[in-house]
Amino acid sequence: MAAIITDQLRILNAKNFVSTATSSVNSYYSFVGLPNATSYSSTWNANPPSPKDSFDQENDYWDTMVALKKITTSDIRRMCSKYTWTSGVTYDMYRGDISRTNIAKPSGATSLSASKYYVVNEDFKVYICLQNGTNPENTSGRPSLDQPTFTDLEPKAAGNSGDGYIWKYLYTIKPTEITKFDSTNFIPVPDDWETSTENAPVRDNASSSGQLKIVTIINRGSGIGTANRTYTGVPINGDGSGAEATIVINNDAKVESVDISKGGTGYTYGTLDLVSGGVPTGTTAPVFNVIIPPQGGHGADIYRELCSSNVLIYSRIENDAENPDFITGNQIARIGIVENPQAFDSTSNLELSKASALYALKLTGAGYTTATFNTDGEFTQTIGVGSTAVGRVASYDQTTGVLKYWQDKSLVGFNSNGTLRTDPTYGFTLNRFTANPTSGGNVNIASNESTLGIDTSFGSTGSPGISTVINNRTYYLGQSFVQGVSNPEVTKYSGNIIYVDNRPSITRSSNQREDIKVILQF
Repeated sequence: MAAIITDQLRILNAKNFVSTATSSVNSYYSFVGLPNATSYSSTWNANPPSPKDSFDQENDYWDTMVALKKITTSDIRRMCSKYTWTSGVTYDMYRGDISRTNIAKPSGATSLSASKYYVVNEDFKVYICLQNGTNPENTSGRPSLDQPTFTDLEPKAAGNSGDGYIWKYLYTIKPTEITKFDSTNFIPVPDDWETSTENAPVRDNASSSGQLKIVTIINRGSGIGTANRTYTGVPINGDGSGAEATIVINNDAKVESVDISKGGTGYTYGTLDLVSGGVPTGTTAPVFNVIIPPQGGHGADIYRELCSSNVLIYSRIENDAENPDFITGNQIARIGIVENPQAFDSTSNLELSKASALYALKLTGAGYTTATFNTDGEFTQTIGVGSTAVGRVASYDQTTGVLKYWQDKSLVGFNSNGTLRTDPTYGFTLNRFTANPTSGGNVNIASNESTLGIDTSFGSTGSPGISTVINNRTYYLGQSFVQGVSNPEVTKYSGNIIYVDNRPSITRSSNQREDIKVILQF
């Protein structure tokens, strides 16, 4: 069966995703994780493996998750491909009839979305190319020589080189959005084009200034009446009305140029009526192509016009003394997006601006301020006769005594690749660390720092410990502790992980921040 998924569905999907992600009933988060990437593959940093899309792997994403950052309305934008204006490049021109049987010139693209028909200049102004110098002598257009810089509402040439280009100004990317959303291959599109007063001049001009803008010459004809004659008011016939053109005949009795004098309205096709316009057909009749703008005119629907079927999600990961959810001193090698994760021990969506996905212990004992833990290394607690809890070190703060850790199935009978081990050191049961061990257990932490134990006096159910005062200074811990034990702030395995990216490991430091830009292509 001959069928296609059209660009319009892709544009609609991008629109619907942004609407869903920014809705007040939903919560979307970016996340970072996987401190021990090289345990999964010794060559991870040189060649990170492609993520696996399975329910089992999704559980691993949760197990190795470090922290989450809420995505707000200001963190998400619809995007289109980036084509930076460069002198000497021949660009495609806007045509609504580009297809696999009528390719764009010069790029050879078989769809409008794949053609290079708009540019962003050095000042982050965006223009659509309505004419690229196409004529009978240059059927694929000519190199662009003049960078467009104007902000006039009506299309015009950018300079005086005579390169034949006609540009239409659309919008300017805001400085605040350049940092967040500009990328190597994509540029942001305004998020509120339909209603914004800032965009109103361009948007309203689309309908008020006349629909048609460009007619190209396919054949100049010959023997067309009197040489050096200009014919005005040449009607453009079609299913619209009111459009007219001006035709200039040169000294050789051929068509020199054609321009739209009245744009008219309602056209989905059009032809020049030479007879009614009083233009002689000549020995050889000239041939023209009336370029039909997008529905509503250029600038009416910026998303449709620029084929905006991509979405960029931005997150800045930075250290916060009052909410230290993102670890330092260890690595991260995975980023992702999760839809509607739930708050810990709740069925409600997580709403915190930042959230820890790690477990934590508040330690005490002689030497806790000088203690060291091997990152990604194992530590244990005997919680009862024959029962041991084991975790992997994510980070340890010598000042506060907070040990953050995670637990996954590799600790209890499985290898990192998911294969089963026959004789795991601590058995097949993944036990949690506790302030209330059963008979035969204790609150001591067994590691290279054997004198440390859980501070069971820190925090209670009615008054969880969230900060500690040391030498008259308050240190916020980022998590709530009850008897020295803290759970993640998010319910593991809740929500839907919709995007995963495995990256070379990054070691985080206290003075470091990371900008995460995730581009979803629909």
